[in-house]
Amino acid sequence: MNPSSPTILQDRAAAGRRLVAPLLKYAHRPDVIVLALPRGGVPVAYEVASALDVRLDLMLVRKLGVPTHQELAMGAIASGDIQILNEHALRAHPIDKAAFDAVVARETKELSRREQAYRGTRAPVALKDQVVILIDDGLATGASMMAAIHAVRVHTPARIVVAVPVAPVETAEALRSEVDELVCPITAEWFMSIGHWYMDFFQTSDAEVIKLLQRAWQKEASDAGQRSGQE
Repeated sequence: MNPSSPTILQDRAAAGRRLVAPLLKYAHRPDVIVLALPRGGVPVAYEVASALDVRLDLMLVRKLGVPTHQELAMGAIASGDIQILNEHALRAHPIDKAAFDAVVARETKELSRREQAYRGTRAPVALKDQVVILIDDGLATGASMMAAIHAVRVHTPARIVVAVPVAPVETAEALRSEVDELVCPITAEWFMSIGHWYMDFFQTSDAEVIKLLQRAWQKEASDAGQRSGQE
């Protein structure tokens, strides 16, 4: 593929800006919240939340990689004890219960670490009756996003929207039936990996995640203070 092709994304920030136009109807609404899937989804979501002037928060999700093929998701876990399994992957790469449980334990520990590192003492945001926009830097199997959808649905939001820059056609169609709206500018029948669609796909660091979240949360607090002062 030619790197100058318009379907190639420069980086995650550019990918986020590409999602803004299809989501403009949600701009400046107090009932809208963007939830990023860390780590790679945070730079994408930050651009969207900033442009729409809506709240930004996190949906902690961890892929459960097949031990012999770590890049292949046999499922995913999310905050709230949500677990989703990829039955197709498990049939293709069967593993015993002990090995499966070891992966779940490891990823649960990492999910808890990230929860503490990113959120600190900040309480989870209330999602009941809210419009929730779930954002990641792309989809492959969709297992992580499916876990995020299930985790959000428990809180009875008014609407669930998934917005991602790129995904396989099959994954996008499977998720479309699970949510109220799917925004995905780039879909492909042939899909090697998410990184294939980016010129810059360097791993997002914890430090960058924390920096963007703090920036967004400080703006949110400042805006709330200004509104309070005007009342």
